[in-house]
Amino acid sequence: MLGLELAPGTQAVVALVIVGLMFVLFLRESLAPEVVAMGGAALMIVLGLLPIDEATKTLSNSAPWTIVFMFLIMGALLRTGTLEEMSRIVESRVDTHPKLTVILLFAFVVVASAFMNNTPVVAVMIPIFIQLAARLKLSASRFLMPLSHFTILGGMITLIGTSTNILVDGVVQKQGGDHFPIFEIAPIGIAVTLAGGLFIALFGRHLVPERHSMGEFLSDRRKIKFFTEVAVPEDSGLIGRKVLDVDLFRRDGVRVIDVLRGDASLRRDLGNVLLEAGDRVVLRTEMAEILHIQQRKDVRLVDKLSSVETETVEVLITPGCRLIGRSLGELRLRRRYGVYVLAAHRRNQNIGRQLDDLIVHVGDTLLIEGSAEDISRLAADVDLVNITRPSARPFRRGHMPIAIGCLLAVVTLSALDVAPILVLSMLAVTVLLVTRSIDPDEAFGMVDGRLIAMIFAMLAVGEGLDNAGAVKLIVDAVAPFLKGLPPFMALAAVYFLGLVMTEFLSNNAVAVIFTPIAMQLAVTLGLDPRPFAVAVMFSASVAFATPIGYQTHMMVYGPGGYRFSDFMRLGIPLDIVTGVTAVIAIAWYYGV
Repeated sequence: MLGLELAPGTQAVVALVIVGLMFVLFLRESLAPEVVAMGGAALMIVLGLLPIDEATKTLSNSAPWTIVFMFLIMGALLRTGTLEEMSRIVESRVDTHPKLTVILLFAFVVVASAFMNNTPVVAVMIPIFIQLAARLKLSASRFLMPLSHFTILGGMITLIGTSTNILVDGVVQKQGGDHFPIFEIAPIGIAVTLAGGLFIALFGRHLVPERHSMGEFLSDRRKIKFFTEVAVPEDSGLIGRKVLDVDLFRRDGVRVIDVLRGDASLRRDLGNVLLEAGDRVVLRTEMAEILHIQQRKDVRLVDKLSSVETETVEVLITPGCRLIGRSLGELRLRRRYGVYVLAAHRRNQNIGRQLDDLIVHVGDTLLIEGSAEDISRLAADVDLVNITRPSARPFRRGHMPIAIGCLLAVVTLSALDVAPILVLSMLAVTVLLVTRSIDPDEAFGMVDGRLIAMIFAMLAVGEGLDNAGAVKLIVDAVAPFLKGLPPFMALAAVYFLGLVMTEFLSNNAVAVIFTPIAMQLAVTLGLDPRPFAVAVMFSASVAFATPIGYQTHMMVYGPGGYRFSDFMRLGIPLDIVTGVTAVIAIAWYYGV
């Protein structure tokens, strides 16, 4: 039997010492948080604080598995270009209605965060807000911190908006409480979002500093425009159609530059050009669209290698490259190396209509296709030192309705209590994989394994605390101080204690450890434990005063060029405003 036999009175103290050491390690950041959590869980098992059978039961907790499936659904929404398309629609108004665009973008962030994990929403929106700031001649720091804040606020509108909500729901069910319907916390979340959004709108310009970082000067790789040529084959369904009426050429990220027929250019009258077999259409487009065009049968990329298994790489021309000063046609890359240039990008300069005429300059970006061996040989011969696979993949826009439909089905059926959200999300993921809306390798690559490991470990730690009697020990020690307080003040005390812990510790760790304590405390005081669990749910997420309070803060920390104190300037008053609003809303909603 694995585990030592400690005296019952000693177990609670030892468990609290272990948790205290974990919190110190969390603060010092000398080890990764998931390592600390796993170490704490392992120590509790070895010391006999958590029996093996109880530790095994934590693996059956539905909360982490629900989070995994929601990550997979979110991956499909990204893969099908759903987020990209929605953000583009909003962003298209920036030149004519800049203020309205900013408002709509933040509103979009709130809505998206309500139904998707916060982390990918921020990842997608960071470059968009950097570009928006540049077009408005503002520092990106003015937008990135509010981006993180609005994402957190939006995530509190539904149960699936953030993993913390799902995790608290799992702990509540483990404590014998009823599960949370998907929209139970929506009235509270909307109230907190409105209060926080109004505060940011009124005081954000004075409290959010203007900082400068390298993020403002780096290109958004997703937005880089490449020049490329596509040929119209003899069996193409596009023959006889006006070039500007073809849907493929009318996408937001695609622009027709010219149509070449033999040696003649038809660019002077593009609106009346009817496509013929053999025509070459010159496009200025994004990388994701180029990769999408590769899969089309009604057009083909000029000189495409059809008989060789190829890969596409993005090549940056550095100062030592031997291609500099020579034209692509002169280099004869296909004949000499078996590779060809798919597209080219040159910042702030126009490129000639034919890639063969392009003179290679330092800083040019080329999209090259060929076999891995041939590309490696080219790189060695001409001193190409920066060769990377493009991060972009062709969007599967045809599957967008499936991805949106699956998400809506999960939300609707969960709201109607047709089935548990775990089952619904699993079925949705199955549909997405079977319909190939997203490939399995890419889908499961979206799952944050470190987060899931930490959640399971912290669930084990929480179970160990309860089993060792530490939760009861804490409740017995704190209850006398809260007994004389009105229920509203006791609720406020729990909320703000959880908030302080979250500002310095992992939000998931606080959720797991503090939820059973808050619920037991409520029972000891003769109060309903459910509003106290909701107080922990909000306080473990709605934390703005430090960059370590929530993972999305760390994502904008570098690109925004912020200092630690910058978060405190806006975050402390925002913590107070949202905290007071949350406590009032919880007390009103649950009748505390």
